[in-house]
Amino acid sequence: MGSANDTGINIPVIDISSPSLDVAKDILEAASTYGFVFVKNHEVGIPPEDIQGMFDLSRKFFSSPTEVKAECSIHSSKSGKNRGWLPMHTETLDPANQKRGDFKEAFNIGEFLNGKANQPLPAPLAAEESRMARFADQCHALCDKILQLFGAALEIPSSEGGAEWFSQRHDRAKGPSGSVLRLLYYPSIPSPPDQTDIRAGAHSDYGSVTLLFQLPSQPGLEILTPSNTWAPVPVNPTSLPTAPILVNIGDLLSYWTNGLLKSTVHRVIFPQPEEGKQSEDRYSIAYFCHPLDEARLVPVPSRAVKEFQSAEGEGRKVKVGYGGGAGEADEIMTARDHLNRRLAATYGLKEEKPEAT
Repeated sequence: MGSANDTGINIPVIDISSPSLDVAKDILEAASTYGFVFVKNHEVGIPPEDIQGMFDLSRKFFSSPTEVKAECSIHSSKSGKNRGWLPMHTETLDPANQKRGDFKEAFNIGEFLNGKANQPLPAPLAAEESRMARFADQCHALCDKILQLFGAALEIPSSEGGAEWFSQRHDRAKGPSGSVLRLLYYPSIPSPPDQTDIRAGAHSDYGSVTLLFQLPSQPGLEILTPSNTWAPVPVNPTSLPTAPILVNIGDLLSYWTNGLLKSTVHRVIFPQPEEGKQSEDRYSIAYFCHPLDEARLVPVPSRAVKEFQSAEGEGRKVKVGYGGGAGEADEIMTARDHLNRRLAATYGLKEEKPEAT
């Protein structure tokens, strides 16, 4: 297990190509310490050429004329909830501390069915629909491996589902989920117009597990450390020719484990350009893996979780979310309820109430 030691934090780089209890415990330790971990990208990962192909597609899309991107705006009813193109300043991830929305564009793609997107796609993306569907499948498969490692490390009894406890609740054959493949573009600007302006405001992720793909020489991601300071996250903390994939824990794994797994607050800042050089555009790709919409957020049946809860105090309640989305560990919600709550805060919308049953 390697580490990113030059950042002031110690985010491990873990090889999960040969799953074992030791590997599972390594990834659990990283998730319970910082909420972030690097996974080596080789046999169990995603081919580098597929990742690069997605970045090439992303550049092509975001360089398209505004009218092309706007055909499938997130504000359009035809795109569907949390899907489509987000223009600059549409999303405000830290509304309590931001005067205006994030300095970024994005395109959200929901789940695919039989290789087809369940939403309209603009021409540059529609031409590569099968490529995007394959990439989303690869991402989900990797998330499933990681979720099984968590199940093994938490020693969930076989009578309760064992190592499959989490992955069962992410089985796409059983129903829809809020999983999203997101293309991100942060245009370079000479300098932030205001001290509160930021590329992506401080937030925690809404789902279970996030995979983040970054490009070399495009820093800016920071995480909030246990000492309440911001620390940069490297793009490639190893000397390996293939950069590892950054994995972080979302709200729901933290919720399920009463905070044992950390849903760490993070942000994307305007990095200081090197002297004599202009700042660069930043591109990244995120896969937000969510449970099935109807998955109930009940405590995971793990002795380790119970022991953690006991050590923290029986009255402890997990605060889920950042900048407006909050929940408590004894409030039973579904994954869809939680996502609706977080999206309402992010976009300044009225929260949707679940239908009466």
